[in-house]
Amino acid sequence: MIKRPQIEPADAQHFMDLALAEARKAEAIGEVPIGAVIIKDGEVIATGYNHRETDQLATAHAEILAIEEANRSIGSFRLEDTALFVTLEPCVMCAGAIVNSRIPVLYYGAEDPKAGGTRSLYQILEDDRLNHQVEVHAGLEAEQSGQLLQSFFQKIRAARKAKKLSIKPED
Repeated sequence: MIKRPQIEPADAQHFMDLALAEARKAEAIGEVPIGAVIIKDGEVIATGYNHRETDQLATAHAEILAIEEANRSIGSFRLEDTALFVTLEPCVMCAGAIVNSRIPVLYYGAEDPKAGGTRSLYQILEDDRLNHQVEVHAGLEAEQSGQLLQSFFQKIRAARKAKKLSIKPED
């Protein structure tokens, strides 16, 4: 039986703040601002933020990078007695990685209505047909997480529009 860590609300807030700091690192390098933190025994054992554009890897999501670091940190693919904090609802790929790594608890911020694999589109983590289910806590710092993403995409759209307007066709 997998042990589920008990996390006090103040501790959950602290770890989500760390995930938001990871998301800001992604934003600083032009990546979609999503950050993740994995804890075990009340200590951070891994962090990650999006690197898809930087590394040109479809799998370089914050959660995947944090899971890989945690695997190396404890020397096992089984991340039992851990909790994952991520600023955006995990996609289907990341939800699969969470199940396969046996993470028992997930906290996430903003919902992802276009790609959410946890609650919005699919409920992979709580599907009792799978060999592992995850205790899901949705909405922790949802507003701040969502605002970070919304601001990022507004800046991208504004930059694209400015570039488009600066290119004038010849007469």
